[in-house]
Order: sequence, then C-alpha cells, then structure tokens
Amino acid sequence: MTTRREFLFAAAAAASVKLSNSWLVHEHVLVDFGGVVAPGSYDPGEVFRLALPKLQDAKALGCRRFLDCTPAHLGRNPGLLQRLEDASGVEIWTNTGIYGAADRKGVPPYARTSGHDVLAGMFISEWTKGVSGAKPRFIKTAVANAKLDELDRKLVRAAAIASRETGLTIASHTGAGTAAIEELEILDAEKVRPEKFVWVHANSEKDHAYHEKVARAGAWVEFDGFREGKSDWQLECVRWMASNDLLEKTLIATDSGWYNVGQPNGGNFEGYTYIYTGFLPQLDAKWHKKLMVDNPERAFGK
Repeated sequence: MTTRREFLFAAAAAASVKLSNSWLVHEHVLVDFGGVVAPGSYDPGEVFRLALPKLQDAKALGCRRFLDCTPAHLGRNPGLLQRLEDASGVEIWTNTGIYGAADRKGVPPYARTSGHDVLAGMFISEWTKGVSGAKPRFIKTAVANAKLDELDRKLVRAAAIASRETGLTIASHTGAGTAAIEELEILDAEKVRPEKFVWVHANSEKDHAYHEKVARAGAWVEFDGFREGKSDWQLECVRWMASNDLLEKTLIATDSGWYNVGQPNGGNFEGYTYIYTGFLPQLDAKWHKKLMVDNPERAFGK
C-alpha cells in the first residue's frame, strides 16, 4: 500500500530533474542551536527515523554525495551520519572547524582564549585522527559581522592554516560581500589559493558586484536556502552569474531544513529534494550537471 509520503514524492518527482552522481554541498541532518553553553538533548534514533526517508528521496533523484555542514558544538554527530550513509546509500561527509555566527553559540570558551595556530592544530588533528571514526572532508567556519572582528579573523585564519596543511576546502557562512573579501585577504596572507574558499549564503548579499569580485578572484560563490515560493532571488543570482560567464565558480544548495533539536519532532524538517523538484527545473538544462556534479567536484575534490 502506497503511503501519503510516497504518493506526494512520486508526484513531485515526475516533474523533477533527476541527476545521477549529483552533490548536495550544503545541508544538515540536525542542528542543536543550544550550542556549547546549553546543548539540547535528543534521541538519535528519532533523528535517524525522520532523516532516512528524506535522504532516500534525494538518492532516488540522483544524489550521490551529501555534505553535512553542522559544525562541532552545534550538533555534529559523525556516528549518526555513518548510520544514515549505510542505510541510505548516500555518501555523507562531515567537517572540522568552528562556527562563529548565530550569536557565537557554537564558539566554545577555548576558542576565545586560544590562538589561531592552536585552533588550526585542532582542526588538523581531527583530519588526521578522525572524529568518532569519520575523517572530516572539508572545513566549516562562519563569521558574524560584515566587517570582521578579532574573533571572526581568528577563526578564518585558523581555517586557512588548516586548509593549507590538509588541502581541505573551507565553506564559510558569510553574509556580506565585504566580509567575503576580507576572508579572501586572510587566505592570501596564509598562502591559501582562493579556489579553496566557498562563500556560503552569498545570496544574503544584494550587490552582484561582490558576487563578481569574489568569483573572478577564483573563489566559489554559493547560493542556497531554497524553499517553495521563496527562491526567486537565488534564481536571479544564478542566472546573473551565467549571463556574466561566472557559472564556472557557482555552487547551489538547498540548506532549507533539518532536525532542529529542542523543537517537537525536530520542527519543520523539510528535507532535501526541492533543489531537484523546484529549483533546477527553472534553470537551463545545460547548467544542471555543471552546478550539481562538475563544480562540486572541482570545489571539494572527489
């Protein structure tokens, strides 16, 4: 007997873009915004039960690889990710790094007092030794300000040093274009190529001049946060990048739902398929593979 979820998914999939070996480069299975100060408690079994069908739906549309961007101190759980990978058939990557946005909820006390070299050493150690048996495959960080403050700069510098030593790409939660430019300056000072930097949430910046400047510098510009009826600006951004010959430096991601620790049943856990069922169908079909397969491989490695 077909369940309501299976019926709705089949109806959406009929009009969707199915893309083999595609990547979801910025997603979350869960986020605990209680942070290091007051972390919430949750049942990993419940998260597994709710997340698995959503990953299976993405797999059915061609998703091969899923980058889980939940950082340490905000709910990173490599053991749970491994269980979900084994059950869903979607390869799930975890990360290292420290997240400095969200009112600094993910910044532990030691990160405020330690130097950037010490933090970089911690990130490198996680890459070398693994985290709960999983080896981080990219660095996740975040800045809180349009003009970087001392803590922002320290976290980015630590990420840059770790990237230089490990070869891992940095995915940085960044709102303003001014902050993205400052981050690239820090990477340059640490002799890290701009190709190792992803400007996450670039759609938060309304001035395309910054999108162009960052892309032409060689870094990656990511547009995300797709939701039904709320993605017109992101669509405009991708089309603008294409019209200015910048699609080669463009990434797209859903980043619109996860199990939110502390909310009943995880809150509004939307899943990962809208990029296939709603966003890609609005783009030129010639762009699909570049955006979802080729560019992610170039940005993060195979």
